[in-house]
Amino acid sequence: MKKKKWANAFILKIKGAHITTAGKWIFYYVLIGLIAGLGAMAFQYLCQMGSHIFMDQMAGYRPPAPAGEPHLFQPTDRPFSRWILFFLPAMGGIMSGWLVYTFAPEAEGHGTDAAIDAYHNKGGFIRGRIPFIKTIASAITITTGGSGGREGPIAQIGAGFGSFLATKLKLSDRQRRIMLAAGIGAGVGSIFRAPLAGALFAAEVLYREPEFESEVIIPAGISSVVAYCLFCLVFGWGSLFESQDFVFQNPLELGPYIVLAFVLVGGGILYIKSFYGVQRIARAVKIPNHIKPAIGGLCTGAIGFFLPETLSFGYGFAQMALDNQLPTLLLLGLALGKILTTSFSIGSGGSGGVFGPSVVIGGALGGAVGRIFHAIVPGIVSQPGAFVVVGMAGFFAAVSNAPISTIIFVSEMTNSYHLLLPSLLVCSLAFLLSRKWTIYVKQVRTKIDSNAHRGDFFVDVLGTIRVKELMPQVRTVKLIPEDMPFSAFRKMFSSTDQHYFPVVNKENRLTGIFSINDIRSIIFDQEISDLVVMKDIANPDIIVTSPSEDLNEVLKKFTIRNLHRLPVVKEEDHTILLGMLDRREVIQYYNQKVQEIKLSHHRVEIETDREVSQLKNIPVGRAMRREIDTILPEMPLGPLREFVYHSKFNSFPVVDGLGRMIGIVSMSDCQKTYGENDEKTITAQDIATRNVVTVTEDDSLFLALTRIIQGDFSVLPVMNKQNTQQLMGVISRRDIMSTYDDIVIKKIIIDKSAA
Repeated sequence: MKKKKWANAFILKIKGAHITTAGKWIFYYVLIGLIAGLGAMAFQYLCQMGSHIFMDQMAGYRPPAPAGEPHLFQPTDRPFSRWILFFLPAMGGIMSGWLVYTFAPEAEGHGTDAAIDAYHNKGGFIRGRIPFIKTIASAITITTGGSGGREGPIAQIGAGFGSFLATKLKLSDRQRRIMLAAGIGAGVGSIFRAPLAGALFAAEVLYREPEFESEVIIPAGISSVVAYCLFCLVFGWGSLFESQDFVFQNPLELGPYIVLAFVLVGGGILYIKSFYGVQRIARAVKIPNHIKPAIGGLCTGAIGFFLPETLSFGYGFAQMALDNQLPTLLLLGLALGKILTTSFSIGSGGSGGVFGPSVVIGGALGGAVGRIFHAIVPGIVSQPGAFVVVGMAGFFAAVSNAPISTIIFVSEMTNSYHLLLPSLLVCSLAFLLSRKWTIYVKQVRTKIDSNAHRGDFFVDVLGTIRVKELMPQVRTVKLIPEDMPFSAFRKMFSSTDQHYFPVVNKENRLTGIFSINDIRSIIFDQEISDLVVMKDIANPDIIVTSPSEDLNEVLKKFTIRNLHRLPVVKEEDHTILLGMLDRREVIQYYNQKVQEIKLSHHRVEIETDREVSQLKNIPVGRAMRREIDTILPEMPLGPLREFVYHSKFNSFPVVDGLGRMIGIVSMSDCQKTYGENDEKTITAQDIATRNVVTVTEDDSLFLALTRIIQGDFSVLPVMNKQNTQQLMGVISRRDIMSTYDDIVIKKIIIDKSAA
């Protein structure tokens, strides 16, 4: 009875570990949402205060506010001065230009591109100072009259904190990218009061093709909801704009909507070419960078002198267009002027987003088209304001290549959900007609083109490869009897490098499986040693493959539970194990097939002596990992076991306070200490392996690989050549082969392709 009680407790402990892991990630996403929400609140307050000080108190200009976002400060009675408004954007350009180019040059421009680039090319890393610089510089640019939006700076605030948190927690590049994208969704979803659209935007805006980064939608959704609720608690609930309950109920109205799509595409192309045309000119001019935003601001002020409606955010004029309060010519002038002022303000090096201006431009163009058709065919187009809503969505879909999230964005921002059908039509047409252009130049075409997914597989290629082609790579492993006590398994585990353990019954038929990660938390638990048998630990829900299955399905199974090895069973009887298939073997075989296709099905052949020669010419310093986890010699055994449990590695250098390595400790070393009478006094240096095989940074990869293979080591310490006691890093088989692939294989492929 007692044994059963302990076994049940152990099983609950394993399940609890999964719940704890999920809770940890939810906590991270909630934390990102809280910080993004606070950042959105701070940025909103800065913008309101800046507009009050600069445009109201200095220039006497008080643009209308959208219905869902009234002014926070009481307007003054200062008379309107066009001349002050003329020079005000230039003043803002000087201040923001000095701030950006002095402290964080990468914070120039519209911001979202920087976050996209960080996702694809920088492992999700953003410098910690950038969100702060971007926030202040954008607030100065926009509140002094510069035309820009809020999504760029707020996206960098959320993305920057997500990146910062992941870096501090020492998470992987993939996890950092997910947290960065969650920050983007949280920031954008909160400040535009569109939490669903914020999450979808973060997943869709990364690519030029209709592709979603599916793994970021749920994290971004959690963060976005939290940030939205926090923002609305302070600034009020409801949508950014208020609109009539527009309804689509006449199919003939689709004709004018199709015309609108072509108008929006034309305006979008002009917007993109104008924006990047100004940017190219600004970068080509040989003057100090911090002066360029001031010149752009002066051009902006010149337009604002005649059309003040084109300055700053302009959301109030979009609200007036929704209410059909602006004449057609003013709407057209607002659209064209907003294109130019945004190009001069942001393209010259100023700071701000491009989504906000796109909403105003698209709404103005939609309103103009709607009013024209209402005058011509009032029986078909009865509500010009509906064209404003659809125009907002269609224009940004044309310039961003993000049609799905844009539809949801505008629906949430305007609280108008009855125009989804015409919005879908217009956004689809706009996307198809403008795929050649994008305002986000850091977008990549598809996942295949992203460095974040470098090495990902083509499904069509995988579907042509069967597991039976990899049977020579299928490994035989030790089978674990169901009735083996946990204490007996621990003894066996200390002498094996196996990571996955199939569990079989007395007939040697497969009944379950478990991995070292499943038992990592209790491997050192003495209390359950004789109370639990391996059947209690094994997971009976076994994911298996068979020789006839294609690698497309195999890779899906690997990813279901993030498995590294998969049992291969007989076709006719899935309880008979043939061996274990390694995920790396599948990917390597796939990469080999892809290279054959790229080279017109001719295999890249490299002679053995050439491989050896190349390995001898590459130093260890090119492949080693410098950032590693180390252990202090005096660390007691208890904390040491806890450290090993929480780490993803199995071997750890023992390094003293002076950086000198005195040995290496592995999980098996900890395992061997069970039963010691003086266990409480044992430290890391007592169980460390002292006679360690090492290499230096200048040694060749061939020498390192030889020593790893001869000793069957997981890693080799890399020592300083001048001071052989100073640890510089570690190197593993994977590090060697990855570097060899980057330096040698790809060069050969390129050379043969060129030939």
